[in-house]
Amino acid sequence: MHLYEVLKRPVMTEKSLILADENNQYVFEVDRRANKMQVRQAVEARFGVTVTDVRIINMKAKTRKRSLRQTAVRKAGWKKAIITLAPGDSIQMFEGV
Repeated sequence: MHLYEVLKRPVMTEKSLILADENNQYVFEVDRRANKMQVRQAVEARFGVTVTDVRIINMKAKTRKRSLRQTAVRKAGWKKAIITLAPGDSIQMFEGV
């Protein structure tokens, strides 16, 4: 898998922004086949920062009800990575949000 296929998108929630401000941790949605080493290499190559820790969480698929007919829709599961950067490093897309 190519390094630019590993990271899909940043996860921008209240909790992830608090993690970025207080703990220098950033949250990304990653490819389901990616492992910790691939995520570390992808973040270091793409943003030019030093990664100290990577935690990966598999998010379960969820079933939601839709419309008045109560049609069940299944949302696919996904993989989330929480990346801790070295002190002094930051990722610019999260700054000033």
